[in-house]
Amino acid sequence: MMQINVNGENKECPTETSVSKLLESLDIDNRYIAVELNHKIVPRTQFNEKILQEDDSLEIVTFVGGG
Repeated sequence: MMQINVNGENKECPTETSVSKLLESLDIDNRYIAVELNHKIVPRTQFNEKILQEDDSLEIVTFVGGG
């Protein structure tokens, strides 16, 4: 297990966790979000291959429509 920071909260997740697996474990639909990993945007095409590391910091932003 390793420690990461998600939207300002410390979380524990298994080693070798991808961004995609983290989103799934948090029950977040990845169609309407943006993910910033250590201050860099992660392209949606890299969610499956981007593996998280100890002490990584993620910001997950959900897009909200309205008018």
